[in-house]
Order: sequence, then C-alpha cells, then structure tokens
Amino acid sequence: MLRTLLAATAFAALATAAPLTPAAAQDFDFANMSDSEKSAFGDAVREYLMANPQVLVEAINELEAKQQAQQADNDKKLIQTNAKDIFEDGHSWVGGNPDGDITMVEFMDYKCTYCKKAYSEVSDLISKDGNIRFIVKEFPILGQQSELAARFAVATKQINGDDAYAKMHDTLMTARGDLTVESLSQIAKDQGLDPQPILKQMNDDSVTEVLRQNYQLAQRMAISGTPAFVIGGQMLRGYAPEAAMAKMVAEERQSE
Repeated sequence: MLRTLLAATAFAALATAAPLTPAAAQDFDFANMSDSEKSAFGDAVREYLMANPQVLVEAINELEAKQQAQQADNDKKLIQTNAKDIFEDGHSWVGGNPDGDITMVEFMDYKCTYCKKAYSEVSDLISKDGNIRFIVKEFPILGQQSELAARFAVATKQINGDDAYAKMHDTLMTARGDLTVESLSQIAKDQGLDPQPILKQMNDDSVTEVLRQNYQLAQRMAISGTPAFVIGGQMLRGYAPEAAMAKMVAEERQSE
C-alpha cells in the first residue's frame, strides 16, 4: 500500500513539476521501467520530495480521507443489512427516550476500561439531548468476569424486568474490583433483589441465546472490540468524547 502511494505521489509530483502529455501519462508504467530508468526516476522523485515534503503529507491525508469515507459507506451498508437485529432484536434493554428520533446502540463489556470511561459521557449525552433511544447489547469479550457479569445482568432483566436491569447495568458500569458470584449477589441484595433466582437463571439457555445473538451480530458488523456504537446510520468503533458523539447525533438528524 505504501509503495503504491509513494509511486502515485511521485508520479503526481513529477507531473506537477514538469507536466506530461496525455499520451505520456497514459503510457507511464513503473513496473516496466529498466533498472536505469527506475534509478533516474527515483532520484528525481527524491529530489522533488525533499524540496516539497508537504506533497507526501497531502497525499497521505487524502488517502486516509478516502479510506475513512469508504469505511463509513461500508458501515452504513452493514447497518442497513442488519437493522432489525441492531434496533429491534426483542431482547435488548431499551432506555433513554423509547420514542426518540435517533437510536444509539452500544456493544459493551462490564470489564472494559473504555466502556466505563464512556459510561458517564453517554449517560450525560442521553440526559441532555432527551430524544435519543438507547439500546445496550452485552458483548463480553474480556474474560470470565466479563461473561459472568453479562449473564447476571441479562438474567436480572429476564427475572426482574427492565427497571431492575437498568439499575444493575448502571451499578456494574461503575463497579470497581473483581466481579464474582459473591460480589454480584451482594449487589443484587443491595438493590433489594433476591440473588438466587438470578444466579439460577444466568446459566439458562435463554441467557446463552441472548449472548450468542449479540456475538453473531457483532461478527457480522465487524465489531471486535468494546465499546462500539451504532448511532443512527453511522458506526463509532471505540471510545469518543461526548462532543464527538453529539456531533454524530446532529449529523444523523440533519440527514433525515
């Protein structure tokens, strides 16, 4: 990729320095040059780039911009193809404003440092905006404690309902230290819940199926890390500050 970029940049640079005729430009083929021609070409390129280093920077910036635009287009297609499973899977918790005009979906892990860092900013954005529908998808990928916590949260929702899940989710997102059967049970007790039915439910096939569907969706969406967000028709892979997420929400509203 870099060699192709350098060759293209070099050709553009030389064309700028000494414009080529259309025929010469069409016939240019670096691969078919003789060794002496390649050497002369390389010397000319080096001389030009040493005198005009900004050309290479501009070319790299242009390449990155094109790659980002292509990624955004690919992400949009992935969202359209998987829309039902992203926005209406029937098992994920829905918070924020259920009737909001923009839906934000987060793939998260309760042991993910950046998920915890994003938590307060996501919560603040949803509270300030007031018109965002927010969906959480447990995507435990960081080990045994991650899966244990995800199963406990999903089981809490299945046994005790959405309000209990919301409270459990908030607590787990701010929790520090190890997440064990004992610590999770204590959290449930602190919230006025009986932990025993939750502990029994967390190994049920229905909980396993929720996580399986989330894993499969993440795989189809090329999501390999957390946090990852779907904001309307855009994807955000990784942590971003509140202002960046708010900008994406505004862009989605403008595009509708």
